[in-house]
Amino acid sequence: MNTVISFIIIFGALVFFHELGHFIFAKRAGILVREFAIGFGPKIFSYKKDETTYTIRLLPIGGFVRMAGDDPEMTEIKPGHRVALLFNDQEKVEKIILNGKDRYAQAKNIEVASADLEHKLFIKGYEEADEELQTFSIAREAVIVEDQIESQIAPWDRQFASKKLSSRAMTIFAGPMMNFILAIVVFTIIGAIVGVPVKEAKLGLISPDSPAQQAGLMENDLVLSIEGSKIEDFEQLTDVVRAHPDDELIFIVDRGGQTVEVPVTPERIVAEEEEFGLIGVQSQMDKSVLKVAVNGFTETYHWTVRIIELLGKLVTGQFSIDMLSGPVGIYKSTEVVAQAGILNLMKWTGLLSINLGIMNLLPIPALDGGRLLFFGVEAVRGKPIDRHKEGLVHFIGFALLMVLMIVVTWNDIQRFFMN
Repeated sequence: MNTVISFIIIFGALVFFHELGHFIFAKRAGILVREFAIGFGPKIFSYKKDETTYTIRLLPIGGFVRMAGDDPEMTEIKPGHRVALLFNDQEKVEKIILNGKDRYAQAKNIEVASADLEHKLFIKGYEEADEELQTFSIAREAVIVEDQIESQIAPWDRQFASKKLSSRAMTIFAGPMMNFILAIVVFTIIGAIVGVPVKEAKLGLISPDSPAQQAGLMENDLVLSIEGSKIEDFEQLTDVVRAHPDDELIFIVDRGGQTVEVPVTPERIVAEEEEFGLIGVQSQMDKSVLKVAVNGFTETYHWTVRIIELLGKLVTGQFSIDMLSGPVGIYKSTEVVAQAGILNLMKWTGLLSINLGIMNLLPIPALDGGRLLFFGVEAVRGKPIDRHKEGLVHFIGFALLMVLMIVVTWNDIQRFFMN
């Protein structure tokens, strides 16, 4: 049960912050946001505030922000349609009722001659038994009512496509950007709790009955060299120790200004078919505000580079697609990490957030990176690519991504449940 809760919280946070980025910059650009959704598929929760509907959907495989003009707009009102109109205090149309008109006794029924719901905001038509053509102004916040469901119209200046290229690009880029910001915040919080390892190889906590304690190493010892090789930082110390299980190593340490020689024999550890040495020491930690703040950025940068390197190996064939994980694999990994404590779970959240940010920036149709690629082409050619052609490319890309998701999920099921 703890795993389920942890997975829901982590997944929800990653998707929420990603979509929040799109949402905030869409609002800043003046774009009408119709829906802010976590998940896909049928709605299991829905709440509307102002002009946006907030939903939680059944399938936990992502989320979306539905912006006006980003998809085909609502039902088109064509000449010959019979509709009912309700007016506000300024005598402008505030509701256009397509069916169920008998529920609106005060509405004016007309046969439509023409209508413009995007630019000039009018509707022309004839009342019953009246041959005079009338023109009615439409309010900018008017809604269309169909099957008792209200959908707000989107004047052209409220649609995604009407905004300048920089605003559209920033709205799309803001999603992955928020994932990197979330990672920075998470790693900063971890640093504030446990501290940041000092760069030099200065020893912090030493485990009781460990090889380090038995050999006489002490907290605050500064390791200068091991086996005659100069030690620059704690990471280098760790690499040397891991590479020499059961081998006696001569440590030269600075202890309060005095140089001390300490022979240490790393314990041999076998884990997941790997053998390595361990002496039971931790790096000394720094909890200064500056170090903690910088650590959030440096950790995010470090793991971003590592993940990009892995993606490069996938492209060159050094990393198999069978090693990729989908929702099932992430769930199982979350189960393992959750057992290691809240700090490890937080670090896992940061890593997943970076991964989500990077994956969404890949120039693949249907992903944010694919859309940014189209914006780049638009910037070069001076005009946007035909919306229908771009939409077809994104649709094909989405279908291929779903196929990949199924393959990866099947691999996860085989790996975790059939072996």
